[in-house]
Amino acid sequence: MNMADQTHLQPSIRGALRFDEPMRKHLSWRAGGAARQFFVPADTADLAAFLRRLPAREPICMLGLGSNLLVRDGGFAGTVVLNHDTRAVVHLEGERVFAAAGVACPKVARFAATRGLEGAEFLAGIPGTVGGALAMNAGCYGSETWAHVQQVRTIDRSGRVRVRLPGDFQIGYRHCAPHPGARDEWFIGAWFGLRPGDAARARERIRELLSRRIATQPLGLPNAGSVFRNPAGDHAARLIEASGLKGFCVGGACISTQHANFIVNPRGLGSAADIEALIDRARAEVLRQHGVELVPEVRIIGDPA
Repeated sequence: MNMADQTHLQPSIRGALRFDEPMRKHLSWRAGGAARQFFVPADTADLAAFLRRLPAREPICMLGLGSNLLVRDGGFAGTVVLNHDTRAVVHLEGERVFAAAGVACPKVARFAATRGLEGAEFLAGIPGTVGGALAMNAGCYGSETWAHVQQVRTIDRSGRVRVRLPGDFQIGYRHCAPHPGARDEWFIGAWFGLRPGDAARARERIRELLSRRIATQPLGLPNAGSVFRNPAGDHAARLIEASGLKGFCVGGACISTQHANFIVNPRGLGSAADIEALIDRARAEVLRQHGVELVPEVRIIGDPA
């Protein structure tokens, strides 16, 4: 039997269920092993039905645009749920913007700007989905996701959907952790509170931010955005460059010559092990030479080859 796609064996779900799915196809680094199960839900009700069928201890990874995740070359012995959908909902609810977790962050920025709302422009510079931005409190250019969140919608293993407040989470710089009552839940949407403003000014701000990204980041090469959080009062890129690692390579992956807090995989030939080795080398050298412990922003899951 072909195990690549067994949707027909799961009569209660409508989405696509695949087995041994190569994650390099779904990660912005274009590297990594396979997921034992990979599910693309048709909608929230379908996701709920699927989650209810999983064993209680099944490891689950929610995936958006794959821009903040590395799956080791040995693969992930669990279930990956693809939560990115170009058709996902973003709309106004009164004076708030609601966005499903699968909406790309730049889409939210553009949606808000065209409706004369300001405050979400920074989301144009985040290469991920709303769900991922919530999970790590993503931010750039002085703004953070949770600073604008009023409520979120979550789903748990039983398929139960809840609406939660920011107070249900421990939120910090590039960090969001649930309080005990909100554990084992995943984001499926959020309401953003934005301020009325000038649409033309908001669109111009987005253009400025995107121009800055293009000028300073290696966007033409496979990468996962900033690899490390900036330490207090400093920048990870400066510390890595000062450690002599700008342009340093392991296998097919390299620390970017354009921005030292980016690891690039120029021809897609680098392995997850190559990328992880660069992460470890940067951390070790910055600690040895500068006494600063860099904290990764990217999430690493799975088993070595």
